[in-house]
Amino acid sequence: MKHDEMHHEHEGYDMKEMHHEHQMDHSMHDMHHDHEMMDHDMGHMNHDMHGMHHDMGDGDMMMHGGHMMHMGNLKQKFWISLIATVPILILSPFMGMQLPFQTTFPGSDWLVLILATFLFFYGGAPFLKGAQGELSAKSPAMMTLIAMGISVSYLYSLYAFVANHFLNPQGHVMDFFWELATLIVIMLLGHWIEMNAVMSAGSALEKMAALLPGQAQVIDQAGHQHAVDLKDLKKGQTVLVAAGEKVPADGLIIAGQSQVNESLVTGESKAVAKAEGDQVIGGTVNGNGTLTVQVTGTGESGYLAQVMKLIKQAQQEKSKVEGLADKVAKYLFYAALVAGIIAFISWVFLADLNTAFERMVTVFIIACPHALGLAIPLVVARSTAIAATNGLLIRNREAIELSDKVTVVLMDKTGTLTQGAFKVNAVEVFDTVLDEQRLMQLFGALERHSSHPLATGILEYNQAQTIPDLQADNVQTIQGVGLSGTVAGQSYQIVTATYLQAQHIKFDQALFQTLAEKGNSISYLLQDQTVLGLVAQGDQIKPEAPAFIQALKKRHIQPVMLTGDNQQVAEKVAAQLGGMTVQANLKPEDKEAIVKDYQAKGEVVLMVGDGVNDAPGLTRADIGIAIGAGTDVAIDSADVILVKSNPNDIMHFLNLSHATNRKMTQNLWWGAGYNILAIPLAGGLFAGIGLVLSPAVGAILMSLSTIVVAINAMTLKLKRDA
Repeated sequence: MKHDEMHHEHEGYDMKEMHHEHQMDHSMHDMHHDHEMMDHDMGHMNHDMHGMHHDMGDGDMMMHGGHMMHMGNLKQKFWISLIATVPILILSPFMGMQLPFQTTFPGSDWLVLILATFLFFYGGAPFLKGAQGELSAKSPAMMTLIAMGISVSYLYSLYAFVANHFLNPQGHVMDFFWELATLIVIMLLGHWIEMNAVMSAGSALEKMAALLPGQAQVIDQAGHQHAVDLKDLKKGQTVLVAAGEKVPADGLIIAGQSQVNESLVTGESKAVAKAEGDQVIGGTVNGNGTLTVQVTGTGESGYLAQVMKLIKQAQQEKSKVEGLADKVAKYLFYAALVAGIIAFISWVFLADLNTAFERMVTVFIIACPHALGLAIPLVVARSTAIAATNGLLIRNREAIELSDKVTVVLMDKTGTLTQGAFKVNAVEVFDTVLDEQRLMQLFGALERHSSHPLATGILEYNQAQTIPDLQADNVQTIQGVGLSGTVAGQSYQIVTATYLQAQHIKFDQALFQTLAEKGNSISYLLQDQTVLGLVAQGDQIKPEAPAFIQALKKRHIQPVMLTGDNQQVAEKVAAQLGGMTVQANLKPEDKEAIVKDYQAKGEVVLMVGDGVNDAPGLTRADIGIAIGAGTDVAIDSADVILVKSNPNDIMHFLNLSHATNRKMTQNLWWGAGYNILAIPLAGGLFAGIGLVLSPAVGAILMSLSTIVVAINAMTLKLKRDA
């Protein structure tokens, strides 16, 4: 949660906690109504994760046409089909030609027929079932095209076998068993590769589940300590985490302090200092201190469960670019069907039935390019691997395609462009009764009830100055303003300058201007409409932020800073970043309106936020990026999650998406583009001028395009220079 959006410029102060609870409740509600609902406890979740990994690892399920299609065991199917293919390649001619490594023996053609029949019904089954699904949905696409290619190859080869052995032993009708076998094996390989990208996500998830300990040390109301299985751990219980132990569940530290290593969960390499009031994530490793933690999330409400839900959703996402491959396949299917029928009818009159059949079959087989089945999966697998190693979790692949069209980037100031680590630069007392120590005691009493960055800055200052603590009661959030509470029976409020102006409460505006122009966020302490004093805190710009803003400008993308902080602070930060549009004094709900305004002007908006109070804006934006992973990342709102809070990762996403889009488009052209010439040539359209594509040449072109597609996909790289 960013300080400048709430609270002292505090827009919606403790909304983080409220929104997070609401989000968790919402997520839990969704999951209860999801047919793939996760079990209620972490023990079962581990089991589910293992099962999910097993399913995905074996490639049991496959997305196609927007529906989950049962693929059988893809890995096993591929290897068994490959073993069956080798004898066919050795014993069967290639498009009618005998290759140097090929041989025959008496009865070898019968062996080829048996193996090809097995391949067609075993290896081809997923594609035949997929085609059935596409045709029943009246939307022929990739599966229908593959099914047509393998069915025509098999049935025509069966006819050729019967003709050569029984009908006309002296003549020779060319078979396509060689092509049938390679088509099935390469298509299985393509879909296995596609599933592999999902499998690796499942594998990573299983590793995260393994981070959790088997048991937790629970402290009961009498103060006794006893071990409880993780699956029996409940929200609200208190657990003891000894030095070096794994944190058993998400929770809030109620006693103790330590350094916690969150690298395996969030990707942040540095150990994070944790003390009373801080949150910890299940699966992180405690350092040298002992922590007493109150459990806030187990099972489906825990961070790991939220990530698991995200992975399942990502698995079922189908981007427009993948849809484009299916669209290409659909056009090819219709084009081949029409061209094949025209060729057949034409050659029946121009030559004989055998020639007509051969031309039609050649058209059908050539129209089903091996490369098209690999075009997108190879790029997706490569892109997924690169993204993961660079701390990018792409939840919605549509974001990749849209990224090239982005014209405006809206981003939070705090945490995205600045460090979010506040330091007290000035304390001013206006009330003659108070001294500086008493003022800071009052600030601290209220701020202790929040884990907000501005609150942290004040508490750290008090600790450094050894200012004694005071107890505050009835501390509540003032929506979009700050905090209120009572200390020693007196009511106090922490508010912003914007609030004072709106309420017409007098304060030293000249002093405010002076402090704000130096880049300070300013909080005021108020009692009965009287300003008692102020605290001015400064934030530091992230070292990589200025280069990031310049990189966006170089791409002709307009950077816009969104902040709940005052205009002067925002303008100063913008100037230090090299100049950008500023929208200041915002409440959380204002951000969504700004996104809508830009979209109404025809802009394609990418919004970067912390994913909590920014959730409406992130959802509304064309692409929503949550920066800085943790329990508060709005998994339901963002399209992309950046594990590290580094603005350069946004450029990495834009660069990787651009490269991925380019590779996908290139591969679709390599995979299917040659059909523009190949189909008419295969059909004999230009036979009158001596131009006929022989099946052998067509097959060579097909094989070359497959090799080019594979090499092209593997050359995908992330260019780090923005």
